[in-house]
Amino acid sequence: MFERILVANRGEIALRVMKAATEMGIETIAVHSDADERAPHVKIATSAVRLGPAPPAESYLRIDLILQAAERTGCDSIHPGYGFLSENAMFARACGKAGIKFIGPSPEAMEVLGDKVRARALAIREGVPVAPGSDGALADPAEAERVAARIGYPVILKAAAGGGGMGMRIVRDGSEIGAMFDAASSQAAAAFGNGSVFIEKFLERPRHIEVQVLGDEKGHLIHLGERECSIQRRHQKLLEEAPSPALGQAQRSDLGELAVKLAKAGGYTNAGTMEFLYSNGRFNFNEMNTRLQVEHPVTEMVTGVDIVKWQIRIAAGEPLTLHQRDIRTDGHAIECRINAEDPLNDFRPSPGRVTRYSAPSMPGIRIDSAIVEGLDVPSHYDGLVAKVIAWGPTRPEAAARMRAALGSFTLSGLPSNVGFHRVILADEAFLKGDLSTRFIEERGIIERTRLEEEKRVGSSRQRAALIAAALAVGGRGGLGAAHHSHTLPPRRSREAP
Repeated sequence: MFERILVANRGEIALRVMKAATEMGIETIAVHSDADERAPHVKIATSAVRLGPAPPAESYLRIDLILQAAERTGCDSIHPGYGFLSENAMFARACGKAGIKFIGPSPEAMEVLGDKVRARALAIREGVPVAPGSDGALADPAEAERVAARIGYPVILKAAAGGGGMGMRIVRDGSEIGAMFDAASSQAAAAFGNGSVFIEKFLERPRHIEVQVLGDEKGHLIHLGERECSIQRRHQKLLEEAPSPALGQAQRSDLGELAVKLAKAGGYTNAGTMEFLYSNGRFNFNEMNTRLQVEHPVTEMVTGVDIVKWQIRIAAGEPLTLHQRDIRTDGHAIECRINAEDPLNDFRPSPGRVTRYSAPSMPGIRIDSAIVEGLDVPSHYDGLVAKVIAWGPTRPEAAARMRAALGSFTLSGLPSNVGFHRVILADEAFLKGDLSTRFIEERGIIERTRLEEEKRVGSSRQRAALIAAALAVGGRGGLGAAHHSHTLPPRRSREAP
């Protein structure tokens, strides 16, 4: 087993990995930018190393600095978390050359399954369904137009190396495709250093359902069931749950087998996620995330499997002792991502200082967070500040616990999407499990969040006015009179007649 892991990340995922490692008796090393000097992950690690200034390109994306930190502190392994370098095959390969174990898949598997074009081609060869589209990356807008004419509009252009919705463009007719191709390719090149794009038939109202896979380095690979991640804004997930309310057991098993089949074909090891779009009773492979997912806790809550600890054991060369027959799901789990962003202002990021923070402590509630009062949420990184995960014996009970938890969740000093989640959790279609990737717009969630916020502000003002009026009366002696008029008489003894 490893003796010391460097966690090449920040925020809640750095804490999550450090917690698992510490429980396994492994020391942890934090790295940080100047903006994160006071961050919780820096404080709980065995020791910490400064990388550089706040921008990721000068800190968390610097492969050379991270490897220097690992070598200087005597680390034998690196956990990348999610985001940053977690799906960077060059980084995984550099770790290997330095004699440091990368806790994740091999760089070769990352290159095959992390590249959307190559993964799509592999899926087709393995008989895993995909949406109609191009055979590979498109050479130019003219080829995009020819493929779109063949499969029919609307279509979607996707970046081969994309993620987080970047490099994606929906095209509804041929007049738009040239400009959309250029825009998608330029954004992909800027974001990922690779401007390749491909094209698929656009599904208007699919569900996003993904399967967690886990495999050791001896070829044994299983799945841990599916997650429903349909509630998104701009292709970024906001609320996830497990299992999906849309699937029966037979579909669940079929989907899991497809995911394992494709992962095995790509030589995959460690933890990863196969994403599918589900529409009209058909699954189409979407992409694979070759890393730990933000939403992994909902799978842990229903299976009891600690995915991070298994990542570490597998990377250390231990066999995966879990078999498919061992995996049982119990109950239902829902995760709400709490972001420092303003849903009423086009989800604009809202960095700032946390002036008050209080997380609920309730049965069935798990909080993965890296915020404390007085901490500054930087503008340089993703706005995810906490995850609230609710478990219940049934989906309605998990939703009820989540509503109670969000009602007690306090985050002040900067806008967040807590109120937005409360509206979703109370929505009739959500409670019925009627979901799609267009849920937010179809259900008018933003408009209803605005109304709820106006009501809340109105009530606060009304309360403040009543208090001010009462204090004014009290200052003239009236409050004291009112108080005395409601003073209860001395309580009688229970034995008194």
